[in-house]
Parts: sequence; C-alpha cells; structure tokens
Amino acid sequence: MTETTPYDADRARFSRQALARLVLCDQAADVADGAAGLVATENDPDTGPGGRVSQAFQLIELVERALASAVIYERERGSSWAEIAQYLGISPAEAEERFAANLDSWNTAFDVPYRLDKTGRKRIPQLPTAAYDPAWACDRLDTWARNRLILVNDVRPVSSGLVMAMAEKEVPPVTP
Repeated sequence: MTETTPYDADRARFSRQALARLVLCDQAADVADGAAGLVATENDPDTGPGGRVSQAFQLIELVERALASAVIYERERGSSWAEIAQYLGISPAEAEERFAANLDSWNTAFDVPYRLDKTGRKRIPQLPTAAYDPAWACDRLDTWARNRLILVNDVRPVSSGLVMAMAEKEVPPVTP
C-alpha cells in the first residue's frame, strides 16, 4: 500500500508532537461534549431508568482514551516515564506498562498507516482521524474552542500553538 492520498502531504506539515496534540484536543472536546450532556435537566423525564448512569459511564471511557492520548502526547514532546508517572501516582515502570500498547499502536500507525478492509479493496487509516486529517481537525477544533471557551480570543485557539514539522509557505500578496 504505497499509494498516497491528499492527506499524506498535508499531514507531513505537522510534527508527530502536533499530531498527538490534535488527537488529545479532539478527545478532550469529546469528553467536554459528553459531560455537557449531563448538565441540562430538561430531558430527564425522557431518559429511562439508569440512563444518566450510562452517560456518566461513557465519560469514563472517553476520559480513558483522552488519558492515553495525553500520555502519547507527553512522550512525543519528550516527557520521561518518571515525569508522567508522578501525575498518575504510579511508578515509571507501571506507567510504561500501562500505556505500552497505546504507544505501540501510535508508532505502528506511522510505519503502516493503512490496513485493508475485509474486501481487500478499501484502505482503513490506522491513525486517529485528527492525526490522519489534521487540516480538518484544526478547522473543527478551532471552531469548537471559539464557540465554547469564553475567555479565548484567538482566531485559531488550537492550531496556533501546534509545533509544525516545517514552516508553512508564505502566500505572496495579491497585486492588482
């Protein structure tokens, strides 16, 4: 599977650290949206018995994914296992063991970015969507942050802080 896609060139502009941060941002937005669903009470009568427990339990799954993505991001930006473990309240060896599979999957996705579907005709990206199509993720997450984070005044509150792989090309001014 050596064919390229339009996303490959775009993704190359981003460092692995930036891609990992985008995945973390995307998952944090999912956690925030999931938690927001528990705030309003208007639809409580429409929720069956145990329904709000189900929503809260789904948050745990979302947070676990966000935590794994945070670890991947921290490793990509050079954090040691000891630095990560201190925030988890476990030993560095336990932290490394707990997140080894997540890191392996992340690293493998860069070596083998696609797998074939069951038919053998369609390529399935192995990177999370935010890392596979970072331009789309930047647009979506910048909009998400501008709409939900009250004290943020940056036009690009997510994408402006990413560490790019290479400088973006300057667009020459338009002359009349």
